[in-house]
Amino acid sequence: MHTFQFSSHRALAVALLAGVLLWDTSPLLALDLFGSGKSEEQAQAPAGRSSSLPSLSDTAKHASPAVVNISTTQKVERRRRTPPFPMPGPGPNPFGGEDPFEEFFRRFFGDRPPPGQQRSLGSGFIVSEDGYIITNNHVVGDADKITVRLSDKEEYEAKVVGSDEKTDIALIKINVKHPLPVVPLGKSTDIQVGDWVMAIGNPFGLEQTVTAGIVSAKGRVIGAGPYDDFIQTDASINPGNSGGPLLNLKGEVVGINSAIFSQSGGNIGIGFAIPIDLAKSVVTQLKEKGKVTRGWLGVAIQSVTPELAKSFGLKEPTGALVAEVTKDGPAEKAGLERGDIITAFNETPIKDSHELPALVAQTPVGNKAEVTVLRGGKEKTVTVKLGELPEQQAKAERGEESEESWGMTVASLTAELARRFQLENDQKGVVVTEVEPGSPAELAGIQPGDVVEEVNRQPVSSVEDFNKAMADAKDKETLLLLARRGTFTSFFALRKAG
Repeated sequence: MHTFQFSSHRALAVALLAGVLLWDTSPLLALDLFGSGKSEEQAQAPAGRSSSLPSLSDTAKHASPAVVNISTTQKVERRRRTPPFPMPGPGPNPFGGEDPFEEFFRRFFGDRPPPGQQRSLGSGFIVSEDGYIITNNHVVGDADKITVRLSDKEEYEAKVVGSDEKTDIALIKINVKHPLPVVPLGKSTDIQVGDWVMAIGNPFGLEQTVTAGIVSAKGRVIGAGPYDDFIQTDASINPGNSGGPLLNLKGEVVGINSAIFSQSGGNIGIGFAIPIDLAKSVVTQLKEKGKVTRGWLGVAIQSVTPELAKSFGLKEPTGALVAEVTKDGPAEKAGLERGDIITAFNETPIKDSHELPALVAQTPVGNKAEVTVLRGGKEKTVTVKLGELPEQQAKAERGEESEESWGMTVASLTAELARRFQLENDQKGVVVTEVEPGSPAELAGIQPGDVVEEVNRQPVSSVEDFNKAMADAKDKETLLLLARRGTFTSFFALRKAG
């Protein structure tokens, strides 16, 4: 099964090699193997196409000094999870004798961390001479200690200025006494599919590794969060590249390397970067106030499938279908209803449901927005004054656990999670996103992707319902869950550990 993986050396459970060999594309005139008899002029590259690939050496030379190695240490207690990329270290060699890779791994990663600690490696890039560095949230989010190693081998302890889990962006700071090299930020909207890009980072602890490729696609949705809009590239991205820059030929950052699509955990030519245009607005807020505030509409939406489009009388599947309207939220106050199909937000067309959350989030709290909907086959425009995403709602969207979660993490069923776990958009309940190894949930047979519909015979349709039911069961020795897996619904009995 293909999986999306974050590309720090401590990859998270969602859901990232080779160098680039540039062949000389000059005509091979001496080897006309098939006797075509073409002249030198006929053998030249097509008009408008360069006869050789561009050299990226200048770009690498200017950008590399601003790329840093980030290593973190995290205390791991009861809820330790085994990372998909475990730190190599001492252990029995199944082939007998000395492990031939032992010294290699120790050279790059050091000795294994002591019991109760977990290390990870990632990358970042300097955006100000006084030490502000952009990286991924999943690189530094849970760290107890962050060490930044510059290209000149100087090391500094870093502090998190702010981080944003929803976009997987973090801003950290080191205190320095001299100006640092910086890398300029470009515009991700300017890059096109087929443009050359370069990735610089720290894959598997190999510092200042440069790889190159092209932009394979834009606007990719991979189920990593509510604001998915990834740049896809075939530039080699591996564990340890997380947080490093994706650059254009001018040496400007156009993306933050974040994830790969892989069966094995290594690069197969499908990597993903967060557009720098999205990062700019996030980083500005993180620097100013240490957190990100976003506009809130107060609706739950789902994709419009071809079948739903026919049912609603649409010519094609487009827009975002309102599945639920939050009580007393901005949308309800403005008159939006369940069953409305949102086709535009502030005159920006909504072609797919995943486009709407980002547009809403980027709109300042308190601003009025024009929301165009289809209702009963007729177009209607509603003016909505956006609120601020409540913390309770934010926790629900992040899928935060209750205190007595019995070893599982759940989240409200969003369109992104439905795509990730191949679920139907109209399923009721909360989806299990993570199960702790050895926990009561795992021992009972609960798996990521299961949809919990009842807790102790109480129906649950949201994370709030789930947390309330779990709180009611905190003194019980057993817990009865009703969960759907695929087309089957089953009861699961969880027994409290100990």
